[in-house]
Amino acid sequence: MVYITEDLVRKRAEHNEGQIFSLEEVSLHQQDIERMEHIDRWCRDLRILYLQSNLIPRIENVGRLKKLQYLNLALNNIEVIENLEGCESLQKLDLTVNFVGRLSSVESLQHNVHLTELFLTGNPCSQFEGYRQYVVAALPRLQWLDGTEISRSERLRASQRLEEVRRRVWEQEEEHLRRRAGEKEEERRKKGGCWPAPEENREANKEENQEEKEDNREENQEEKKNRKAEENPAPNDPEEEERLEKEFWHTPCAFTPESRLETHRHLEEKKKAKERQTEKKPASLPRTLITADGRVLNTNEPKLDFCLSEDEEHNSIVLTLEVYRHMDTSLMDVDVQPTYARVKVKGKIFQVVLPAEVKPDSSTARRSQTTGHLVLSMPRASGEIKVAKSVPRQTPRSSISPGRRSRTEPQRLEAEPSRHTHIDLANIVRRHSAQEGPLEAPRMDPPTAGGHSGFSEGFVDDPDVPPLV
Repeated sequence: MVYITEDLVRKRAEHNEGQIFSLEEVSLHQQDIERMEHIDRWCRDLRILYLQSNLIPRIENVGRLKKLQYLNLALNNIEVIENLEGCESLQKLDLTVNFVGRLSSVESLQHNVHLTELFLTGNPCSQFEGYRQYVVAALPRLQWLDGTEISRSERLRASQRLEEVRRRVWEQEEEHLRRRAGEKEEERRKKGGCWPAPEENREANKEENQEEKEDNREENQEEKKNRKAEENPAPNDPEEEERLEKEFWHTPCAFTPESRLETHRHLEEKKKAKERQTEKKPASLPRTLITADGRVLNTNEPKLDFCLSEDEEHNSIVLTLEVYRHMDTSLMDVDVQPTYARVKVKGKIFQVVLPAEVKPDSSTARRSQTTGHLVLSMPRASGEIKVAKSVPRQTPRSSISPGRRSRTEPQRLEAEPSRHTHIDLANIVRRHSAQEGPLEAPRMDPPTAGGHSGFSEGFVDDPDVPPLV
């Protein structure tokens, strides 16, 4: 049996920093809880309580929750609506897919004056003739039933036929209780019990004692089953196991709390059997990282991509390990040795042998800000010292002599590089004053050896051709 413990409530109160005295909402669904207890003493300010998908047979220990507004008990083993009178602020109650057969117990909700929504879908009472009319008439302040709004005309018709509908509902309820008594008796026979069935008119304290006795007997029977399972383990034949499993799930059974408990226990037994098989398996041997003769092995348990390269500029070896981008750095442990590097990622070891000896004390580890990869820079312990290349100083173009031109500057071929003749265009035409005579044609220098004169040989001045400007 699973109980509601303080540790369980604190674990579910993470949004309230683990404090339960001021807790206003708590979710305890799918915890296999079989009894409601302690909540009304630990969480007095509770407004929303989720208890769906458990094994709770009774509504109890919620009378002190004066501020409770929403109670979800869907998918449990509840058969009677009770003990909710103290929940003064209750506005919504969800009992979907339970085993409520006493429809008359709905009248106990008349004390909850703020109740506006009720869900009874999937319960045996929802199949009764006149079910909706009876609930609408019994709870005049209810506004929604099973997700359908209650109109004013529907409420008037239901209140007019209340006595007739109530009589018909009681008859169906008695028939359901007789059928439930037969189902309980049959379940006792299956379990081998021989105690008498409880009487319907037994007082409340006697009923509680009887339920406690039944719980104790069920626990004893569970212990016996566990012993039998340990003494006589399930057959190892997979075909036989598959046949038994198929037979269990395909055998029709009644929709009762007992059948739901049986299904739950069957699943628990399968889970425990798997755990026992896992325990019996020999533990895997630890992976060998360094052999007995001192040889280091490469391993990649986390199955991460990596890159091992050399940085010639800084004379170091760089290891890039592609860890997950959003992984916390605290989940990594880096260990650099002179001949190998080891990184532990979430308990899984990555180890690689280095191509040269490195300096562990000078090594650095960092995370990439863009990719999140882990980068290890490990300087070499010995090797060639790389000298930085000197950059030549650039000389101004004006200081470069004509004979020493830059190699990058394009070279031009000249007929006679040693001779550079410049024609003075300003003195082609001589200026004359009034005292001088008429203008004379400019005299050209005679041609020199290897040079050129003003005109080529055989040149004839044609008077019809105008001079060049």
